[in-house]
Amino acid sequence: MTYKTVTLKRGKEESLERFHPWVFSGAIAAADETIEEGDLVTVYAHDGTLIGNGHSQIGSIAVRMLTFDDTAIDEAFYEQRLTDAYMMRKALGLQREDNNAFRLVHGEGDFLPGLVVDIYGPTAVMQAHSPGMHFARDIIARALTKLPDGIVRNVYYKSETTLPYKAHLDPMNDYIIGGMETDEALENGLRFHVDWLKGQKTGFFVDQRENRSLLEHYSKGRKVLNMFCYTGGFSVYALRGGAELVHSVDSSAKAVRLTDDNVALNFAPEDQRHQSFAEDAFKFLDNMEKDAYNLIILDPPAFAKHKSALRNALMGYRRLNAKALEKMPHGSILFTFSCSQAVNKEQFRLAVFSAAAQTRRKVRILHQLTQPADHPINIYHPEGEYLKGLVLYVE
Repeated sequence: MTYKTVTLKRGKEESLERFHPWVFSGAIAAADETIEEGDLVTVYAHDGTLIGNGHSQIGSIAVRMLTFDDTAIDEAFYEQRLTDAYMMRKALGLQREDNNAFRLVHGEGDFLPGLVVDIYGPTAVMQAHSPGMHFARDIIARALTKLPDGIVRNVYYKSETTLPYKAHLDPMNDYIIGGMETDEALENGLRFHVDWLKGQKTGFFVDQRENRSLLEHYSKGRKVLNMFCYTGGFSVYALRGGAELVHSVDSSAKAVRLTDDNVALNFAPEDQRHQSFAEDAFKFLDNMEKDAYNLIILDPPAFAKHKSALRNALMGYRRLNAKALEKMPHGSILFTFSCSQAVNKEQFRLAVFSAAAQTRRKVRILHQLTQPADHPINIYHPEGEYLKGLVLYVE
């Protein structure tokens, strides 16, 4: 197969020689005039040395590298990469009798930049974040159904909100293979409805699985407040952990209904420990009584999707954490998170530190949290680390 070509400026191959998977537009000296968005291209150094193959894209990231050699990007390529990704998840013990929800492909972390695939029982939910992966969706879907153990029977494509709007691709969310069997998935023995048809992301935040388990460990006898609850994952784990009460808050009435459904899916209808509220988080924290909760979870959506929003995001994290800290009694525990890729660990920690200092609380860090192993970070692409969390003991 003949690919279109991209040639780099002198010295701009250095990051690629260290296997960083992005070619920025400013690094390109020359390119085929016929290149279109999503085309397969071969990248060459200024002296003609072949570097590898990737997907072209309009924007600051001009090429996402798939290989660092001349390996063809065909169906066999995707079958091998997806099989490698699955075998790692299998080695992690994520596909088992009491757990069938996990991330199968995490973009650059699985050497498939621009692609995300989450597994929910027999269904794979696929998201393309690049035009190249959008154009390869049918090949990828077929490859998913060929994975070992026959784990995938249905492939749902959900990329309406993830593809670059400038590409004018007009993707349709729909099943590529199969259809709806069940919307239930198992996570550590707990059952969850997953709304991949209309829900956020792929329908469920599998990246908080291990952090939810940690919360369960701390929940016994506590009064728990789960802010930005979405599907109620933290709430369900807290209830199983023996919480005295659990209150779930989200500005979306639909999210609150989904939380209630997931609580009912796992506990007796007469279990009165749980209550949910469709309300703005900041307003709820302003109005809640002091000392009402001694375990609070703050897991907001990304406050900064781009560097330009960083300053306001850090102010938001500081304000949110301060509102929670000032209302918590002595001996409380705070689980606080940021999923903003533009905010690094040190910046987030400083925002929380500032909130603690502002409220004049004595605070100790019990745990520093990150994304789980099925959201791996490519060692050559540190930008793939996005989830940051702290577990704090508040005096």
